[in-house]
Amino acid sequence: MANEKHDITGTARIVYILYLVGVAFGITGLIGVIMAYVNRSNAPEWLASHYRFQIRTFWISLLYLVVGIVLCFIVIGVVVLVFWVIWMIIRCAKGLKYLSREEAYPDPVSWFL
Repeated sequence: MANEKHDITGTARIVYILYLVGVAFGITGLIGVIMAYVNRSNAPEWLASHYRFQIRTFWISLLYLVVGIVLCFIVIGVVVLVFWVIWMIIRCAKGLKYLSREEAYPDPVSWFL
């Protein structure tokens, strides 16, 4: 039973890790969102909340990243990109915290944290 629980949380854990690595190497974030889309339909409700959160994190992150890159032509873009890095780290850390407790993510549709 413990191995089964580990197996169902393992994919979600990998997605969070891929997102963290994706801050430096962007392609891993794309792999992570694909994994989240594939696994969300057959996951228990508490775990599906993590996949929902991960999918939203990817799309919101992409928006912040594009805005930051476009605004790099003026100095504010650097501030947006620094915010994006901090935002990603905090979101993934919070997600991993709830996942390790085997709890649903409290507000998976949140834009901020």
